[in-house]
Amino acid sequence: MDTISSMKIFTNSEIDKILDYGSLIVALEKAMGRFSQGDSSGINQPNRLWLSIPEHNGIFGNMPVYSGYEDIIATKLITFFPLNKDIPTHNALIITFDGKNGQPKALLDGDVITAKRTAAASVIATKYLVNGEPKILALLGAGVQAKSHYDALSHLYKFQEVRIWNHRKSNAEKLANQLGNEVVACDTVEEAVRDADVICTVSNATTPILMAKWVKKGAHINAVGAPLPDRAEIEGELMRSSVVYADTRSTAEKDSGDILLSKASIYAEIGEVINGTKEARRTATTIFKSLGMAVEDAVSAKIVFDKSTNKTVA
Repeated sequence: MDTISSMKIFTNSEIDKILDYGSLIVALEKAMGRFSQGDSSGINQPNRLWLSIPEHNGIFGNMPVYSGYEDIIATKLITFFPLNKDIPTHNALIITFDGKNGQPKALLDGDVITAKRTAAASVIATKYLVNGEPKILALLGAGVQAKSHYDALSHLYKFQEVRIWNHRKSNAEKLANQLGNEVVACDTVEEAVRDADVICTVSNATTPILMAKWVKKGAHINAVGAPLPDRAEIEGELMRSSVVYADTRSTAEKDSGDILLSKASIYAEIGEVINGTKEARRTATTIFKSLGMAVEDAVSAKIVFDKSTNKTVA
């Protein structure tokens, strides 16, 4: 049998129609909780591997995982070439295999899954860590992740005001015009985050843009950008004075510049809060450092595959 012809192939447009936030948030919350059970989780997820392509200022990543609960083996292959012009800077493919027999099952475009699963993880962290009912959302960045975070968070919350800042204000204005009447573009980060209940840092910044003196006590921050050890979006003082949660402790301690450069400590994985083994410190300023989990990709891919074949989604 020809391996490729036996696989189902899913494009971004197909995935976008199939993968809804309702089922995704529920499935990821279960998976993140299971992951933080450690050896009893049934999840084997090593730290991601990065290869540098210095002559083109690029990087290549590989994120493998096996989840016994879903009987799925998956890996995501990622490239990031920030100097690209007129073509995407980020590209990703996800390949899945049957966990019972190792047979290839699907090849999926990775862009929509990455955008949606990252935003869904932030929704889950916000659900557990936000202090009260949030009214003001600030988005720092105006790209794909800003849009997906607005969509995902709006699935759970009705914000009275949404503020967007971007280093090019024209992009913030463009996104604000695409979204609801409650969305405004701001001139400065300080203007965007002042009194905000939830802040999402989803920028391409390599040095801190979010300062402690601008953030109200008790705000919740989803820190999504700066995925490499030499990059940071958040001022060190803010990192050290907040209660920091991570999606995976081992990856954050290895790859997060926000944590490494600030020497901030990680209080817990968000899965530990889901499991009830660590406290949700809602009245403190909280930060969820999200670097992405291979199991998130695997679970998302399984939802797409199962819905496309009319199987029940667990």
